[in-house]
Amino acid sequence: MNKPKAKVSGGTIALNKRARHEYHIDERHEAGLALQGWEVKALRAGRLNFGDAYALIKSGELYLFGASITPLISASTHVVADDRRTRKLLLHREEIDKLIGEVERKGYTLIPLALYWKGRHVKIEIGLARGKQEHDKRASEKERDWDREKQRVMRAKNPPA
Repeated sequence: MNKPKAKVSGGTIALNKRARHEYHIDERHEAGLALQGWEVKALRAGRLNFGDAYALIKSGELYLFGASITPLISASTHVVADDRRTRKLLLHREEIDKLIGEVERKGYTLIPLALYWKGRHVKIEIGLARGKQEHDKRASEKERDWDREKQRVMRAKNPPA
């Protein structure tokens, strides 16, 4: 008899909350991520830090820099685990060409926004971003506080039935 296959863990691995505070995100793109076996195991254990990560274009390819995947203690001894190695992002050629044009002509930055499972593959959401000025950060903070205050008032005036 065939046993039912175990479900692959689904959902979000990590979110880059700081990116929304530091940048205006204009476009979002989904890309694959070329990983080694020990990195996938470490991601399943949630050992990722990509707060300082960014994507760069080198010779017509996209690469992820600055993301740290800490190896598990049980990682194989014959594999040299470099936690901050450069990882290749997998996109279609026309998507890469479009992103290259935006980055080189308009001065955008490519920032990782989220890392998640899609089936059994690891996907990364990268955003085409422009840096925020200090006054933009304060304005978005005020707007967020005002939205919270509105929600409080609405809940107080309209109690649940």
